[in-house]
Amino acid sequence: MTTVQPETGATYADATAPVSERVSDLLARMTREEKIAQLGSTWAFAVLEGGRFSVRRARPILGHGLGHVTRVAGATSLKAAQVARVANAIQRYLVTETRLGIPAIVHEEVCSGVMARDATIFPQAIGVASTWAPELNGQLADAVRAQMRAMGGHQGLSPVLDVVRDPRWGRTEETYGEDPYLVSRMGVAFVRGLQGVDLTDGVIATAKHFVGYGASEGGLNWAPAHLPPRLLREVYLYPFEAAVREGGLRSVMAGYHELDGIPCHANDDLLADVLRRQWGFTGSVVSDYFAVNDLHSYHHFAQDKQQAATLALGAGVDVELPATDVYAVALTRALDAGDVSEARLDEAVARVLRHKFELGLFEAPYVDEDAVAVAVNAQRHRTVALEIARRSLVLLKNDGVLPLLAEAGSVALIGPNADDARHLLGDYSFAAHIEALTEARERRGLLGEMMTIPDDLEIEESTDGVPTVRDELTARLGDRVRYASGCDVLDPSTDGFDEAVAVAAAADVAVLVLGDRSGLTPRATTGESRDRSSLDLPGVQEDLVRAVVATGTPVVVVLVAGRPVGSDFLHEHAAAVLMAWLPGETGAQAIAEVLLGEVNPSGRLPISYPRSVGQLPVFYGHKVSGGRSHWHGDYVDSPVTPRYCFGHGLGYSSFIVEEATVRHPQVRAGDSVGVDVVVTNAGRRAGEEVVQLYVRDPQASVTRPVLELKGFVRVSAAAGQRVAVRFDLPTGQLGFYDRRLDYTVEPGQIEVYVGFSAQDRTLAGRFVISADADRSPTPKVFTGTAEVRGLPDRPGESGECDR
Repeated sequence: MTTVQPETGATYADATAPVSERVSDLLARMTREEKIAQLGSTWAFAVLEGGRFSVRRARPILGHGLGHVTRVAGATSLKAAQVARVANAIQRYLVTETRLGIPAIVHEEVCSGVMARDATIFPQAIGVASTWAPELNGQLADAVRAQMRAMGGHQGLSPVLDVVRDPRWGRTEETYGEDPYLVSRMGVAFVRGLQGVDLTDGVIATAKHFVGYGASEGGLNWAPAHLPPRLLREVYLYPFEAAVREGGLRSVMAGYHELDGIPCHANDDLLADVLRRQWGFTGSVVSDYFAVNDLHSYHHFAQDKQQAATLALGAGVDVELPATDVYAVALTRALDAGDVSEARLDEAVARVLRHKFELGLFEAPYVDEDAVAVAVNAQRHRTVALEIARRSLVLLKNDGVLPLLAEAGSVALIGPNADDARHLLGDYSFAAHIEALTEARERRGLLGEMMTIPDDLEIEESTDGVPTVRDELTARLGDRVRYASGCDVLDPSTDGFDEAVAVAAAADVAVLVLGDRSGLTPRATTGESRDRSSLDLPGVQEDLVRAVVATGTPVVVVLVAGRPVGSDFLHEHAAAVLMAWLPGETGAQAIAEVLLGEVNPSGRLPISYPRSVGQLPVFYGHKVSGGRSHWHGDYVDSPVTPRYCFGHGLGYSSFIVEEATVRHPQVRAGDSVGVDVVVTNAGRRAGEEVVQLYVRDPQASVTRPVLELKGFVRVSAAAGQRVAVRFDLPTGQLGFYDRRLDYTVEPGQIEVYVGFSAQDRTLAGRFVISADADRSPTPKVFTGTAEVRGLPDRPGESGECDR
């Protein structure tokens, strides 16, 4: 091979030059072919042969350079050190064998940790949201940053900032739930943790799916979203805006769907006006996989690939993922025809180059292959995963059967998710996506023309080292645990029922571990493209519940699932229900600890839990005319309220709001109001609670939700301990979009509520926002602050409740 060196004295090769000057200098030296190459990408496996980098395969793909490499870790079965070796080989070819020596950005999926064989598998996002602890999400993202950088990765395709209010949608599990404020807090923490203080040691965060993807017709993947402009701005755009303005987000991924007749990948109102002009976003917009061509092949919005290239690049989609297709010959033709300008091409290329300079790739394109094993899935990262898993478990119901005492009698452990580690993992875990690659190879063209899986690519499914619930309970209870699977998640066979019933009948308590299998293939019941028309348990699991309940043995149900699930019968007849979501590699330990009382559960629902699909969408922040049927209120056959409300969650201790006051009866627009809360742990053991702050604007120039979350904080307290919380609530957080769709903070009265869920709350007080004398607009503020401090015992109190 011939080694190529940058031109001597080139500004772009000068690490001391400002990034803007380096970008301009490099851009001026590039041919059109080299520019177009920077907007493209390739699957990592396309340049591999026998698991190693192949110059023969790489030469036609990398000859003019490349923008992105797709999933060196996530689209192969390579172990971490091998991933680093392949990433280095790709970069070495680009640096030494192309004219300008421009390195590539390696991107990976990072929804529940790095989607890599050896990486830490964290709880799925819906479980992370159930912690109501953004700082833990920041720690998760920081772990992802360290692991990705060690393996040679630079851009993570998360966070998912879709607000979801219809859990039929299979990707509910990838989200942070139904509330824009909670989603924004989780999202901003993730962005900051992933990108770090400086991108030279950070990973570019990619917020997706811009925008409204989780509000699709019928909960169906890729289906249109029907969102009026005010709702779009106040709910669905809000988390993205916070990530850009507050979190410093560097990349956005457009959604697959359409809004009001315009596919998002061709929507310049969103990508150019809202994102760039209104919010000041300066990063890159990347396509979702295959979505540029989908403008032609799926939406029939473009008549051919050339028009798809024109529409996407013209709207502001800078990079085509996962492999160059439309941004090649079709884009060249569009440029030749004048359909899209050379200036727009230069803008997109400049953004990609800026990222590469910001990431420090020109100075440090390679990683230390010998150090990667220490950095990936380090013990400190597993500790973070366990902490998140423990706090993500939501105890939905408990009639006193939990916690199970260690000295209690026999335990029947039953269900398809009790002894299968794979079922604990989300759809963007390595194991789940490797299954998708296998399916794509068997069904060529399934995921697009540009995804042909080489026959020599080794695909090896793996859940190495992930314990099951059976493993963890047996380690603690020994032979007092009797196990029977009972049935499969999806298979209709009931052949295992008799054994399960016999085991349950002979036990003192039956623990049923039921729910979903996450993934992207037909074997999965939750995940991308795995939408459902029912929220009952899939397969014959509901019949298994009925059969075990009929034995008379008390039943504890553990739901390992990606969405709220379970029939009326299940939730009414189970003595306790624990929602575990998809808790990752440490999830089984967390489940066992909570069941046995070693850990006090403290997860809270980030999404309302429906009774049935018939009441969807059901969410707490509806309008005053919504959430009921005028004039009788309920449905003929069901209450309109959810089974469990937003923010709900039980523990083995109970907290009460002792005092709640609003400190300022009147404030000016632009100022803040203080809210003081005292909560007491009225239980008999130490515990944690999430104190939630809600507001209501009872009369405004446009109708407002009956309740809006505006603050929250976790508190820990010993038995009997009192804790003080002081919220600082900026009035800039209380605005809305008026009739002209301008953000405004209106003068008037605001009601403030505090409590432990959207239902379990108390009125703290009211205050009035007075008009500013100069009537100047009040800037939007995304969050206030919360301070927590312990209070001394009252005279005569011992600090513990009477037993």
